[in-house]
Amino acid sequence: MTARRPLPLVLRDASFRVRDALHRGVSRGRLEAKDLVRAFHGTRSATQPSTVDERARALAPRLRPDQVFSHTTAAAILGVPLPRRFERDLRLHVTTIGVDQALRVRGAKGHRARSGTVRRSQARGVPISSPADTFVALGAMLTLDELIIAGDALVGWLGWVTLEELVAAVRRRRGIRGIVNLRAALEEIRVGSRSPGETRTRLALVRRGLPEPVLNHDVVVDGQWIACVDLAYPEARVAIEYESDLHRTDPATFRKDLTRGEHLKDVDWWLVRTTRDDVGRGVERFVWRIRRLLEAGQRGPHDRRLATLA
Repeated sequence: MTARRPLPLVLRDASFRVRDALHRGVSRGRLEAKDLVRAFHGTRSATQPSTVDERARALAPRLRPDQVFSHTTAAAILGVPLPRRFERDLRLHVTTIGVDQALRVRGAKGHRARSGTVRRSQARGVPISSPADTFVALGAMLTLDELIIAGDALVGWLGWVTLEELVAAVRRRRGIRGIVNLRAALEEIRVGSRSPGETRTRLALVRRGLPEPVLNHDVVVDGQWIACVDLAYPEARVAIEYESDLHRTDPATFRKDLTRGEHLKDVDWWLVRTTRDDVGRGVERFVWRIRRLLEAGQRGPHDRRLATLA
């Protein structure tokens, strides 16, 4: 059996366009060999792409300088949390900026945007719409709460953009689909959230009439740092921690959470642990419980033994 001829060094272990390989002297026969993957028409890859990042890198050689990955594709590349319903649609979103035609290739969905309305950025080795413009594009695809979670991620734990930059990007795109939800989302996006669960918890509390909690609050008593909690009502000494599946499945995290709760109890803080069910079907009871704790904390110590010692 004749050994396959090695590809030029620049094409090895990467995705490339068939046209570019032919220009470099690679034969048609070599491009049809089974060790190369045809992820998209007109391209070849060394391995079968599976994640969004890998699929984007496989398609990237087909993109022109005026084209960028956008919408949910750019959001996924940036790490923005997206609803699971988008996992079923494997198409990559690509926006053409300017007057040229949108990309037409199987496995991709082409969009067009006027020059100056979408800015080009780079992430994970591929061109994408800027984080702020990606947020704007999500306005026509996400619900209001999903947009707030995306915005909290971008200005919060991901740190890709500032809230002011999101506001400016939305102002540039008057009259687009989803503009009402985008403007509403800007009113409720907050810097400091560190997970979708924290955002859902905050929204559940505020929309049912409770004051807005402080995000990622450092509890300090008599000059001593006690703990950092997800959400807090310092005046009432009420802390709220959102418990994801990580807290249940990781023993080290579980032990750390137990210790944090005991330390807070020692300084007369209530720690309320909340889960997806508490901000979902059990939200009314959860909010009722927080309301009672706020009322009790504002009247005096949570621990009645402390009241007798005062």
